[in-house]
Amino acid sequence: MADLPISKVEVGLSMDWGVKGLDYVYKSSYNEKKVRPCDLQTLMIDVSLHRAKRVEGEIEPLTTRISNRNDTLDNLGATLADLTKLQSKFDSEAEGGDREGSLDSDSYQILQDVFGSVVNFTRLDMTKYEVEEWLQRVKSKIDSLNNQSEKDMSRLQSLVDRRDEAFSTASDLMSDISDTRGNTISNMA
Repeated sequence: MADLPISKVEVGLSMDWGVKGLDYVYKSSYNEKKVRPCDLQTLMIDVSLHRAKRVEGEIEPLTTRISNRNDTLDNLGATLADLTKLQSKFDSEAEGGDREGSLDSDSYQILQDVFGSVVNFTRLDMTKYEVEEWLQRVKSKIDSLNNQSEKDMSRLQSLVDRRDEAFSTASDLMSDISDTRGNTISNMA
């Protein structure tokens, strides 16, 4: 969420601008029926905290997606090793249609899960051409997933930075308010 003027924040916060301490009205987006008056400092803290919580809500699904993709990458890496091992069984002079072996059942299942109906061979009967074709497909898929991971990691870092900034802003506001109140009280004495 871009930094917007407080009056345009999308999170259900609204206020009527005034000059007295409790002339601002805070309408919680979580409980639309509850409207409470507050001062500007409290309003600013609530806006900062709400912004941090909103960013936090974006982080969780992203980390889940990254974790799931990493699991898929691990599985594809094991399948790539299995395909490479199977490729080494073929004689260098072997014809492309020669059949030498099969994938283990886990690797075959991973290919089924990742590529779906494109898997058009039985795990027990692979030709040299099929092994080479699937080596290229798996490598290509791994590269694609790695590129997506890089983008998601950049996005995650950006979200974490935004969340930290929002919490820092709220903390700074609370500290400033406390200092101001302390100074006011000491000046009155």
